[in-house]
Amino acid sequence: MRIVIDPAFKVGEVDDRLFGSFVEHMGRAVYGGIYEPTHPSATADGFRGDVLALVREMGVSLVRYPGGNFVSAYDWEDGVGPERPTRLDLAWHSIEPNTFGTDEFLRWAAVAGIEPLLAVNLGTRGIDAARALLEYVNAPRGTKWADMRPRDEPYGVKLWCLGNEMDGPWQVGQKTAVEYGRLAAETGKAMKWVDPSIELCVVGSSNSSMPTFGSWEDTVLDLTWEIADHISLHTYYDPAKFEDVDAYLRCSQDLDRMIDTVVATADAVAGRKRSRKRIGISVDEWNVWHQTANPHHVGHDGPFKHAPALAEDEHTVADALVVGCLLITLLRHADRVRIGCLAQLVNVIPPIRTSNGGPAWRQTTFHPFAHAARFGHGTVLRVELAGDEVEATAVRDGDGVTVFAVNRSAGTTPLDLVVRDLDLTVTEHLVLDGELGASNTAEHPDRVTPRRVAGAELPPRSWNVLRLT
Repeated sequence: MRIVIDPAFKVGEVDDRLFGSFVEHMGRAVYGGIYEPTHPSATADGFRGDVLALVREMGVSLVRYPGGNFVSAYDWEDGVGPERPTRLDLAWHSIEPNTFGTDEFLRWAAVAGIEPLLAVNLGTRGIDAARALLEYVNAPRGTKWADMRPRDEPYGVKLWCLGNEMDGPWQVGQKTAVEYGRLAAETGKAMKWVDPSIELCVVGSSNSSMPTFGSWEDTVLDLTWEIADHISLHTYYDPAKFEDVDAYLRCSQDLDRMIDTVVATADAVAGRKRSRKRIGISVDEWNVWHQTANPHHVGHDGPFKHAPALAEDEHTVADALVVGCLLITLLRHADRVRIGCLAQLVNVIPPIRTSNGGPAWRQTTFHPFAHAARFGHGTVLRVELAGDEVEATAVRDGDGVTVFAVNRSAGTTPLDLVVRDLDLTVTEHLVLDGELGASNTAEHPDRVTPRRVAGAELPPRSWNVLRLT
């Protein structure tokens, strides 16, 4: 396989927010995930110290909160102040004690060193609740909601989602594109009057199989054009829904088509409006998800439970290769994809798993993300490949270049790297491979880990990071 890298052929600059993740009040993502006051490693605020260490190691730049489906019926006021009512969460058929809320999350984000992305409820609520939350979070002292904040200084949150998956029948407060677009436009207008410096992300389609995919984006952007900075794109891939492992390892081609479709739709709206504005794409939910093999929900007819174990998938080497391909796809669209959120961060379809009161460990999918977050900053260079046995991209940072590559084939693939106008050689080659069904567990947390190899051959079914200096 020959890859020609020319520094003159640029895709775009990588936005650091591409390496984000997601924490929703779902399952044990919060309670027992990032927050467990009785854990031996817990900080004074109740944050799990072992999880914080792994989040920093993973290189997460941004975290979206508090949902997800959860946000569509969430009263944010329940999660602030000294009185915290216990509520029924209809999204995940759970009991929500509201012990962990906005202030706890923003303190956790500061300790973790990540940028927060907050979502507002446009399912059961709207303009008033959103502008009040923004005032609470970002306004200086001297007004009702800002004076209720436990700290004097505003948090200064810049990124906000206007709802979540509002096209989905599983959503509390599902809306048509027109209903949602009008509400989002007015909510966004009011929010930008409160704080003109914020960026707003409007809701796109829940996935590419939605019957309104494309037309939803067209209508929503037409109605929200004045206030929208980004539009969301969500996608999950279930290995059981592919005919074989080869098809599963090619699922990133669907994400590639989705991004192209949303970009084309956004630019068509810009053309109709004679606007030079270019909407960013926020892929703020993406991952593999074993929904068939590990059903994440057991209906709405059983008892409500506090922090039930939902979607605690055990990720395999095959899953790690798919996550690697999806990361490469996001980087290859760095000219338009500004935000990415691997969903989710801990315990729910996670790169990090924990046991209550016990250890935290890295899943196989942790490693490609950590590599991309560490080495994927700079300028993405255009890489054209013959065939689809190898998925690859290249990122230039200063005088060096990093090539990320997934070898989908069952055989070793020699790589011929040709770098124009730069005197570079491969000085480090990291590989993640192994039996496709292998995974990491609490008992064997390091069964699947990256290794260093010599040369530029891509092992069979492998994730590769080649550092050229």
